[in-house]
Amino acid sequence: MVATPEKAIGQPIARVDAVERVKGRAVYAPDLTLPGTLHCKILRSPHAHARIKSIDTSAAEEYPGVKAVVTHKDLPALDSDEQVGGEVTLDAVYLRQFLMASDRVLFHGHPVAAVAATSPHIAEEALDLIKVDYEPLPAVVGIEDAIKDDAPIIHEEVRTRGLEGRSDKPTNISVHMELARGDVAKGYEEADVVLEGEYRIGMVHQGYIEPQACTVDVDATGHITIYTTTQASFANKSQNAALLQVPLNKVTVVPLEIGGGFGGKGFTVPELPTALLALKTGAPVKTVLSRDEVFRATGPAPDAYCWIKAGANKKGEVTAFEARFYLDAGCLPGSALYVNNILVAGLSPYKLPNFQADGYDVLTNKSRSQAYRAPGLPEGAFAIETMMDELAEALDMDPIDLRIANITDDGAPMSDGMALPVTRFKEILETVKKHDSWTSPVPEGRGRGVAIGMRREGSGTSTATIQLNADATFSLIVGSVDLTGTRTSMAQIAAEELGVTVDEVRSTVGDTDSVGYSDGSWGSRITYVTGMAVKNASEDVIRQLKERAAEGFQASAEDVEYADRTFTLRDNPEQSITLAELAPKCVGMGLGAVIGTGIAAGVRPVTSTGVQICEVEVDESTGRATIARYTAFQDPGRAINPMAVEGQVQGAVAQGVGWALWENYEWGEDGILKNANFLDYRMPTALDLPMIETIFVGGPAPENPLGVRGVGEVPIIPPLPAVGNAVSRTTGIRHREIPLNPENVFWATHNGANGAK
Repeated sequence: MVATPEKAIGQPIARVDAVERVKGRAVYAPDLTLPGTLHCKILRSPHAHARIKSIDTSAAEEYPGVKAVVTHKDLPALDSDEQVGGEVTLDAVYLRQFLMASDRVLFHGHPVAAVAATSPHIAEEALDLIKVDYEPLPAVVGIEDAIKDDAPIIHEEVRTRGLEGRSDKPTNISVHMELARGDVAKGYEEADVVLEGEYRIGMVHQGYIEPQACTVDVDATGHITIYTTTQASFANKSQNAALLQVPLNKVTVVPLEIGGGFGGKGFTVPELPTALLALKTGAPVKTVLSRDEVFRATGPAPDAYCWIKAGANKKGEVTAFEARFYLDAGCLPGSALYVNNILVAGLSPYKLPNFQADGYDVLTNKSRSQAYRAPGLPEGAFAIETMMDELAEALDMDPIDLRIANITDDGAPMSDGMALPVTRFKEILETVKKHDSWTSPVPEGRGRGVAIGMRREGSGTSTATIQLNADATFSLIVGSVDLTGTRTSMAQIAAEELGVTVDEVRSTVGDTDSVGYSDGSWGSRITYVTGMAVKNASEDVIRQLKERAAEGFQASAEDVEYADRTFTLRDNPEQSITLAELAPKCVGMGLGAVIGTGIAAGVRPVTSTGVQICEVEVDESTGRATIARYTAFQDPGRAINPMAVEGQVQGAVAQGVGWALWENYEWGEDGILKNANFLDYRMPTALDLPMIETIFVGGPAPENPLGVRGVGEVPIIPPLPAVGNAVSRTTGIRHREIPLNPENVFWATHNGANGAK
């Protein structure tokens, strides 16, 4: 479908890159093989925690076909404590430890050495020739074990960082955050019911289909070009420049098509060892991780342990709320943002006049945890929204009425004291309360659950350029990697601003040398922030064209108007020139190229909200829960492409349901991951889900001229508690542990043990 110039925004336009993807012409990182490419394989630790006593690579180096072997000894010395990253930052020294072990391995699958050979098979064989002498050390696997007083310490230099400074002793808690308001003790006195619960949420993989992959090429001058699958080309550039100790202008990152990321491809992973081998051999080197490597050593979403105690009066008003949230950072500190998300966006939907909330970033011997759609918020929501459901049940109150009684008004203080932006939360809840998915009788044998979610988003910097072509078409380049079809929405924004059709705008993603700095594709910021950059670039193009037209009119540019592809002199409409007439004059007849630049930075954050209802059936004989009906309500603001927005909501719900019912990393006591493949790691398919009904509520967001809100992250927040509450209502047993797989549900139903056997 081709939108008319006046209606590019708001139309359900098919993706501009759909044909090349369907025909298999889109180039992903595993597809690219440059002439003379060598292949890299990585040797990984068989232990979750061990001291490296020695590494002998001599036999591998002599193996026919092997061109180079690298270990931590090939890493340049870091000359500063530089912070690297993007959405989340950490010390470069820690990131380097994660990417190549030196004195210790910190998790099962930790890279120890890498080989470049003429074929991937030879490289794989050479790994067996590398001799590593390990001294196994105690592994800290679970959060609750890691926070014990006698737990083995993973990093002796780590001290808990909190409001009162740093702790005196080594610890596995890297960060302690806290927020409070009112008098909790007084709140309990005012309560008619007080409940307490512990909640556990499993560690999960983001579920992207394409593994991490890259090719690194080094030219004769030492310039490094990285072709890779990444959510953040500029962050990838800065991370690798810092780790390799080279200037930023010595590194170019070319983002290829990305086969899914969901937050899991924000940090560099295979690029560092690949670059070391390319520098050592002088040839292009390619790495494609196996599925096993992706699971073990790239960065899953953190598991969580939460404790909540809350009191409410007979009106359903929460009078007291205490909570402790522990998130698993994995082997390195630096995931505190996920904890902060819970304390702010997780708690702020509710007024909570008296509360004390603490969040902890906990170290374990696991791969460093990474972002996953609304990082930290699904885990926090499971605990918070389950407790809200428990309060409603104890008060014999409609769960939606209880939420309406406690929902924070727009403009009122959030948990951190800042004013809550426009959310329309009450409007959404009132809509849900009247909808058939809530008002219809619950069929026999089923249970119905509800949950809400909120996410603050829309920040950072984005850049876009638009060039006018001689035939009056346009070329748009953005610096934001396209994860979700954003090239299409950017083309829609540009088309509407320029007064042309979407087909007349070619929308592409540039490398780090062809477009200005842009933050990563995360945080639901692309349509909002990059969209603003595209709008600004479009306005810059129109401004320049008005100046060119004014020269011909011998008038001021301020007196030139643009509409219907025509530039007209305001006081003399007979003086006009069409876009088609002006374009060749600019490009080919000496007036000078028209290239518009748009930068969006420091934009006001927006807040996105949603409510979801889940209906389930549970087979008592097996414990298997089946989703019978699912309805997602969300305020997307002004939907640039409603079809894409609906797909984002449905995709996030599907991922959330998978997390709630099946997905989970299974660990042995020794820290060895048992299910590092898609056969043993159960993910939902189309056969596991009903049609997910998506209902948009609200209108344009007032915070920005485009009126948009982020849509990709909020829909994954409510599914965990919505499914959990529905299963609890079905079985009559309160479930406080995710996943609600058949085994957990069966034993909880038969033993009444809250999901524990």
